[in-house]
Amino acid sequence: MTELRIGVIGIPGKWSTEALADAVEARTGFRLVVDMGQVAWNLDSGALWYQGTDLGDLDGLIIKKISEIYSPHVLDRLEMLRMAEARGVRVFSRPQNVLRLIDRLACTVSLRAAEIPMPPTVVTENAEAAHSALERFGVAVFKPLYSSKARGMCVIDAAAPDASAQISAFAAQNPVMYIQQKLELSGQDLGMVFLGGEYQCTYARVGQSGSWNTTIHSGGKYAAYAPEPDLINLARKAQAPFGLDFTTVDVALTQTGPIVFEVSAFGGFRGAKEACGVDAASLLVDHVIRRVVT
Repeated sequence: MTELRIGVIGIPGKWSTEALADAVEARTGFRLVVDMGQVAWNLDSGALWYQGTDLGDLDGLIIKKISEIYSPHVLDRLEMLRMAEARGVRVFSRPQNVLRLIDRLACTVSLRAAEIPMPPTVVTENAEAAHSALERFGVAVFKPLYSSKARGMCVIDAAAPDASAQISAFAAQNPVMYIQQKLELSGQDLGMVFLGGEYQCTYARVGQSGSWNTTIHSGGKYAAYAPEPDLINLARKAQAPFGLDFTTVDVALTQTGPIVFEVSAFGGFRGAKEACGVDAASLLVDHVIRRVVT
């Protein structure tokens, strides 16, 4: 038991948020789950008020989830947390590091700059370029720049008679089109878990028959997976540029070798626990406490 006051930024009532808050409470006796949608920042005083608590008075904050759904508004919430940092509160992971991962394009730029293998991808606002990319890929996944758990994504087949209409419909909601070739993944992809840059475990997400993606949101299931050292090294290299305290690297195995889809801004607890028996929430809290007290 310590006297530390560490808050959890998350979605009240959600399993991963409450699991993290449970782990904090078990070690410190303090519990505060913060919904950033209810926080008010007073520019004059610098206070960040949430239900009568000034977040600037806490010893630390752990970001588990900044919003239920990703959008540009999430960036504003992270900017507010930078104010807590400016007042001396330790935030895990740092808001400026998380900012680079909320936007899918920003994450992609950093991964490619680090020479991480990714699926063939085209990003464009131009309809003709989008059609050309689809013709070249044959089948492509069109992805919003702000999304999680495959929300808002759609698969378009170049051979479909209404392919042009599907592209137009997607572009109407997503002016910047992120177009990725759909690859054969043998029905699974991997979540490779890192804490403070150190590898912890890997779980597989195994897709349900009939679903094009493997997300749990779409009915996928978790399974244990033992990766080769080269695969761990690839994932370690992928997450290194972002400097996150906790993350999951999404990796898939293809006929031409492993590829990285993305590095998660917040990482996942459930896959590590159900497939690997790893209590990532407790490990993260121990990691945070060590850094707050030093």
